[in-house]
Amino acid sequence: MNDRNDPGYGSDQYELVGYDEYGRPVYRQIPAQQPQQPAYDPYAQQGYGYDPYATGQQQPPTPAYDPYDTGPQPQAPSYGSQAPGYDPYSTGTHATGGTATHDAYGQAASTQQPLVAEHTAHIPQQPGPAQVPDDDGPAARERDYHTEQFAFVEEPDGDSEDVIDWLKFTENRTERREEARRRARRRVLALVVVLALVVVGGVGYLWYAGKLPGLPSSDAKGGTSTAVGDQKREVIVVHLHNTAKGGTSTALLVDNSTTKQGTTVLLPNSLSLSDDSGGVTTLAKSVDDDGSAGTRDQLDTVLGTSIEGTWRLDTPYLQNLVELVGNIDVDTNADVPDPDSKKKGTAPLVHKGKDQTLSGKAAVAYATYRATGESDNAQLERFGQVLQGVLRKISSDADGATVTVQTLGQIIEPPLSDKNLGAFLARLADLAKGGDYKTALLPVQSDGTLSAQTSSDVIKNILGGTAKSPDQGSAVRVSVQNATGVRGDSDKARVVLLNGGFTFQDGGTDSTTQATSKVLYSDTSHKDDASEVAKTLGLPDSAVARGTVGSNADVSVVLGQDYKPSSS
Repeated sequence: MNDRNDPGYGSDQYELVGYDEYGRPVYRQIPAQQPQQPAYDPYAQQGYGYDPYATGQQQPPTPAYDPYDTGPQPQAPSYGSQAPGYDPYSTGTHATGGTATHDAYGQAASTQQPLVAEHTAHIPQQPGPAQVPDDDGPAARERDYHTEQFAFVEEPDGDSEDVIDWLKFTENRTERREEARRRARRRVLALVVVLALVVVGGVGYLWYAGKLPGLPSSDAKGGTSTAVGDQKREVIVVHLHNTAKGGTSTALLVDNSTTKQGTTVLLPNSLSLSDDSGGVTTLAKSVDDDGSAGTRDQLDTVLGTSIEGTWRLDTPYLQNLVELVGNIDVDTNADVPDPDSKKKGTAPLVHKGKDQTLSGKAAVAYATYRATGESDNAQLERFGQVLQGVLRKISSDADGATVTVQTLGQIIEPPLSDKNLGAFLARLADLAKGGDYKTALLPVQSDGTLSAQTSSDVIKNILGGTAKSPDQGSAVRVSVQNATGVRGDSDKARVVLLNGGFTFQDGGTDSTTQATSKVLYSDTSHKDDASEVAKTLGLPDSAVARGTVGSNADVSVVLGQDYKPSSS
């Protein structure tokens, strides 16, 4: 089967015009001849010696297109019976008798069919092969092709675009992953830097505040922080007077504006102080006998601090204060019965537990409660809990706290005023609410004196002072209790003892009278001192005996009805 583009298809005539990019020959169709031609007679024009490839003879015109015509065929040789020039395979026309034309089936055909132009073959516009000089003579007619004569053009592949898109997608995906990794690394680095800054800042703050474990507090630092003695403090002494049962409880309220720390310092009643006459007394007796001013001065001497004022807080005022601030929350350590209840088995007024809400009455009962067998310090610590609970509820605004103090209706002892007290309490309230407040108990030895070693943490670091007990020298401390029934006998005995070189301590007044006097000593080293005290008071030697002596005295005296002040 012939290709439609091959020359000779459909009896069209083509000529060679060049070669395509793959070296194949390219033909073009020769235009059809328009002049009328006589009927084709193969016997007339072609003989036995016809050469269709002869170059010197003009080619005959192309007959009409016949789809079954395979083109002119060369004349077959004669084998006997057939006429010369007969072609049994030819489907074209031929003459019979010279007058009419018939086809191969004997049917008459028209004398001439008009020539119909065929479709022109597609001719790519590529240049032909490079011209080679005809230097080799007749041999140059034989085509000799070389690789440089061909131009190979890469045909576009439809899959190449898909491959390029896939490569781009893969590259973009890889770049996005790398960018995500870089962002993650930057975020991790930023987080590490922030955490490092937070840690450094927190450690720095704890170091500055003196709360870093393993390091001394900021109060004890030297050089890099303010010296303990140079820190600015404000101190007020508070005396709680139990108007129902008697007795007092004392505490110091300390505002250290340098370290931003508030403290309640609890002072035991057994603390030894000096009285106006130069003798030794206890804190409890000083509050009752010497009053606020005398006790404040003695505390300054013993503790080495400067107290700016005294706040006397009777139990009814404490009850009103708690109710004004809206009750308080305290972690109670004991069940406290209702003091007004006369029946046994009634529910306690204060229950033991954490975050117990106390009303004014319950707060007073808890602050003054001391169970059987407990020390005085147990009750003192409960008083400190109530004070701190009040500070957590009072206003942090100076004006608001002042209004609260004025609402109590108290008469504030000079040099303290209601405005000064209100502003002071507001500052402590701000520290208590922020967690910068604590309560400390001043350690006191059995004789009421202070030890520099045991009291340094409180006196030096909190109060900024130096422990200094009353200078007793070699004087014998004598505690005198009046059991004569005569109120003034103890004062007369005090004068006699002070004149004799002894240190006087008031032992109070016994509610019952005794007939005979007693001079007691607990340590045998003070037996002679006891005998000397008896002589000074005009008592017989039989009054001297070994017995129980208070912690603040060397010799204890109980004046009986046999004591005669005139004889001493």
